[in-house]
Amino acid sequence: MEKDCGAWINLLSHRVKARLDAAFQNLGITGVQSRVIYYILAHCKEGPVYQRDIENAFSLSRSTATGILQLLEKNGIILRESVSNDARLKSLVPTRRAFELTARVSACLKETDRLLTRGLSEGQILLFKEMAAQMLRNLDDWDDEAFCCTDCPPPGQDADSSTGQ
Repeated sequence: MEKDCGAWINLLSHRVKARLDAAFQNLGITGVQSRVIYYILAHCKEGPVYQRDIENAFSLSRSTATGILQLLEKNGIILRESVSNDARLKSLVPTRRAFELTARVSACLKETDRLLTRGLSEGQILLFKEMAAQMLRNLDDWDDEAFCCTDCPPPGQDADSSTGQ
């Protein structure tokens, strides 16, 4: 059976996650945590970074982002500091440990991307990014009410028997 686009994306996602988790294991962080650290370090120069920024950048639920950030805080990689004008809001501040991890995290993420795109031309890489961006837009535009499998047979019934043939 040929894989559809979703199956290929799922396969790539799981494989990249497993490789990054293994690569960062000796640093005591996961692949997802490495990307969050990298994001915080890259964006804290521009101004405060907040949990909602992480949620938006990585399409994470609030509870998932909270879990990741709590572990980073527990491991001494970030601090959460209250904002003076809103006590509910906490900015994410990288610690010395985060800065110590920067070079290794950056190098590993770049190497992963290099290996992932090995054998692809610049044009193919650009085309992939354009297609992936369009797929994300398609998912953003997805109207759950409009999509329903009314043409699909009920579970346990094959397509031929549902038409009376």
